[in-house]
Amino acid sequence: MSGEGCPCGSGKGFDLCCEPYLAGKALPETAEALMRSRYSAYVRQLIPYLKETLWPKYQPSFDAQGTARWAAESHWTGLSVLATDKGGPADRDGTVLFEAKYLSAGKLHVHRELSRFRKKSGRWYYVEAMPE
Repeated sequence: MSGEGCPCGSGKGFDLCCEPYLAGKALPETAEALMRSRYSAYVRQLIPYLKETLWPKYQPSFDAQGTARWAAESHWTGLSVLATDKGGPADRDGTVLFEAKYLSAGKLHVHRELSRFRKKSGRWYYVEAMPE
């Protein structure tokens, strides 16, 4: 997969960007890196990664089938990170505002979300969508 652009739109190759996270070889050091890797997981339909990077309290109620269906029925066309607040390597929480574009049922959709992330035991997790 060397040289293939990363789905998250970072401009880096997949092998140097999200692949190590998705393969379990590294942990994202920032909230933004986790958010980008989660987008790539939707693109690649790697549903177990989406569950394991969800805040532990919410993992038991994770809808793997519904998430897999949405990921499979959508053609993901791009990710734009609009803003970040905290979420750095030394932080314990942070937010990322993003827009993910996808085609579904022949229509272009934009999923805009302000996501909250928290770090626990040195690992970042997605917690929830927040009001902007």
